[in-house]
Amino acid sequence: MVHIHLAIDLQYEVLPPGADFIFNVQAAHTPQQTVTWEQLQVSQPVPLLMHTDAATRTRTLRLSATPGALSVRYRATLGIEHHVADPDQLTETPVAQLPPEALIYIYPSRYCPSDCVAQKAFELFGQLPQGYRRVKAIRDWVQNHVTFTSGSSNSMTSALDTLNDRQGVCRDFAHLMITMCRALNIPARFTTAIDFGADPALGPTDFHAYVEAYVGHRWYLFDPSGTAIPMGFVRIGTGRDAADVSFATIFGGVTSQAPRIDISAQTSVENGWQMPVHRPDALSTDSGWHAPA
Repeated sequence: MVHIHLAIDLQYEVLPPGADFIFNVQAAHTPQQTVTWEQLQVSQPVPLLMHTDAATRTRTLRLSATPGALSVRYRATLGIEHHVADPDQLTETPVAQLPPEALIYIYPSRYCPSDCVAQKAFELFGQLPQGYRRVKAIRDWVQNHVTFTSGSSNSMTSALDTLNDRQGVCRDFAHLMITMCRALNIPARFTTAIDFGADPALGPTDFHAYVEAYVGHRWYLFDPSGTAIPMGFVRIGTGRDAADVSFATIFGGVTSQAPRIDISAQTSVENGWQMPVHRPDALSTDSGWHAPA
């Protein structure tokens, strides 16, 4: 098990007449990610509306802020129990046998126009043996052909832009990998976390985007940017692409500071807590659909 403590601080100045916010910063409660303690503080005395998506366990916080300073402070301690599998034993699932909840993740979406790259995907990966290793080959190709460049993309950048420009940040790497997988009828989805283990030279600790692909009848973790350690990913949001799981969606005028984020892992032989490390096994923290909490 991985035992992690997480802290997120968001700071805004809300302009008149006010603004509506949808936040997605809270750790998901799932059978394999147990939140043992958490604290959420909002500086303004406004009503807070919480919602948990039944299928993905993505948690959203909605509020309407009045003009002036707004801070959102989230703290959590949690344990992650990984499912570990042999990559060579994981096969792809034919479309006809996919569970209904996976079907949405084989369709094109706003940032992942998989129907536009079908020929390219087949040329690169169509002849490879199907299964986890083919998905890993897609991840490796994206990692090797795209350069991590801070500030090189924006909210309008799609996987097609990244394919042409060959540069981007973690969300762009994730969008391109997802697009290639879907073009080959492999369900793939966009998941957010914190960039545990990232090189400090890349900047302060930040939100991170990674990919989950459905093989071997489970969702397995892939980090196409290669900048963080998947074993340390805290699941926050899960969706078709970044449009579904932005950490903050804002309706109204605001100015903001960069998020302040801290994440750390604790080790304990007695409790079985391990330090997250890179490992060759296939890792999963989600088997699929969950009943509502």
